[in-house]
Amino acid sequence: EYRKEEPAWETALDLDALGAAEGVSWVWGGSIPLDEGPTVRKERVMIRLSRGGSDATVVREFDLDAKAFVAEREGGFALPEAKSRLCYKDRDTLLVGGVFGEEEMTDSGYPRSVWEWRRGTPLAEATKVYEGEQSDVSVGGFAYLDRGRRYELRYRSLTFYTSSYELKVGEAAWAPIPIPADANVGTFADQLLVTLRSAWLGHPAGALLAAPADGFMGAGDDAARSALLTPLFTPTETCSLEASTETKNYLVLSCLDNVVTECRFWRYADGAFSLERCLKGEVGLSPSFSAVDAETSDDLWRTSDGYTQPTTLALAAASSPDAAEALKALPAFYDAGGVTTQQFTAASADGTAVPYFLVSKEGLPLDGSTPTLLYGYGGFEISLTPSYSAGIGAAWLEKGHAYVQANIRGGGEYGPRWHQAALKEKRNKAYEDFEAVARDLISRGVTSPAKLGCQGGSNGGLLTGNMLARPTAGSTLFGAIVCQVPLLDMRRFHKLLAGASWMGEYGDPDTDDWSFLQRYSPYHNLDEATAYPPILVTTSTRDDRVHPGHARKLVSKLLDLGKGPSTFYYENIEGGHGGAANNKQRAFMSTLAYSFLEQTLASKNRGE
Repeated sequence: EYRKEEPAWETALDLDALGAAEGVSWVWGGSIPLDEGPTVRKERVMIRLSRGGSDATVVREFDLDAKAFVAEREGGFALPEAKSRLCYKDRDTLLVGGVFGEEEMTDSGYPRSVWEWRRGTPLAEATKVYEGEQSDVSVGGFAYLDRGRRYELRYRSLTFYTSSYELKVGEAAWAPIPIPADANVGTFADQLLVTLRSAWLGHPAGALLAAPADGFMGAGDDAARSALLTPLFTPTETCSLEASTETKNYLVLSCLDNVVTECRFWRYADGAFSLERCLKGEVGLSPSFSAVDAETSDDLWRTSDGYTQPTTLALAAASSPDAAEALKALPAFYDAGGVTTQQFTAASADGTAVPYFLVSKEGLPLDGSTPTLLYGYGGFEISLTPSYSAGIGAAWLEKGHAYVQANIRGGGEYGPRWHQAALKEKRNKAYEDFEAVARDLISRGVTSPAKLGCQGGSNGGLLTGNMLARPTAGSTLFGAIVCQVPLLDMRRFHKLLAGASWMGEYGDPDTDDWSFLQRYSPYHNLDEATAYPPILVTTSTRDDRVHPGHARKLVSKLLDLGKGPSTFYYENIEGGHGGAANNKQRAFMSTLAYSFLEQTLASKNRGE
């Protein structure tokens, strides 16, 4: 049906109609299906509903056959608004956390315990089956089927990057998974998959390892465990593991080689993995794969997009992924004729080569006259890769302006080492990298300080806040700054909402860490004597992840310092940490940012 030019869609749930009927601005928050194996139809699902885009959600059970929520009076599961964690243990049992009061939450505002809740009983009668400490980031538990094997996994996230795991295979007893605290773990059929953040048993940080689950869990020491490990990915200086997806018989790895995507296809048969093929991408494009139905087939959805290419969707087999059947493509939302993507590197303060993408019209005049927007993030091991944006295209590129995406340290573009190079006391490396890209653009003649703007949100808002406050940036490098849903007060960030969970990234300001944290706390580094570039700060009243107080305080201080004429602020009353709750709000927020940039960077005179 989907192959048809006009598929016949069947509406299961109209979120807009639901919101209108209930008088709530519901935003889709995700779903958790009941999985009873490949032979049983998945007709039950827990649906998350977010009020105005907040992280906290209401959760209700939905019947896909009836196209309706299952009423509580009929035994349907329903959870109150909270930052909950849940999954089906079986048809009549949920594993759930985060809905049992403040005493069952961590300092970071996430669940610190796991409870079993039986259908038809009050939530208050659920049974606690696992718990962590209040100082943990979060605690959770899952039960699932993996190619015929039943697993139960529970974890304590001790920090943002360290965890302890316990595993139960079938009817076996619970047992700790003997891996490093900073490793991640998963399964594929009867195999454990371990991703390393630090070197272990002869394998480097960033490696992906496989081992038979039963043998590994039963091994008596590291020597016995080491003999069972099979490396499925080993990083190099330029290549890192970005993500993975699974089909019935294949594990598909998405890697980045100098920030260019490469996909590797491992087939699992007779208890062993074998690498069948690799598909290499090209600069400026981001292909990716996801399973059509990982339980029953090796079919894959193949999507691809780039700065100038709208998203395309194709159907492929994991055994021959390059022979894809084109299915759909989004229309072009701007004229990309003559727009090219180039990749360059800039030398950071310590000599590190920092890659970035430059998207601009062919024949760009190298006289510093082009309004240019530099975007960055640089944190939490998150990689920035090429993607299509109608907003950037229509509001910026189509006018002949240039767009730049910087792959600075703190991100994941080169694996754990790239991220760890800008952790805590080394955070300055991310900011030096971003400044280096700005200087490289200026030295190449792409733009000039009066024509160069920067933009970032969340941790990227901390980045752009530092571009305002750092004496090596500010008006020396930038003519305008857009700072969205930002983190800005590093003295109190850990006291607000989810902030305590980020101490693994930034440090603990209640300790000696404040000695370095204060150096990149924008709120504390503003002064009356400095002339700052124009800044637009935006946030959301309903952001329950990064408190809107960060943005409010910075703007208030700028006004107190007499910087009112160059300080602009907008607070959306909805949107959560995404800043907007629907397409209308997203369009408004995007227009606001690009109008500000156009007026500050593209006008002949700053006062126009």
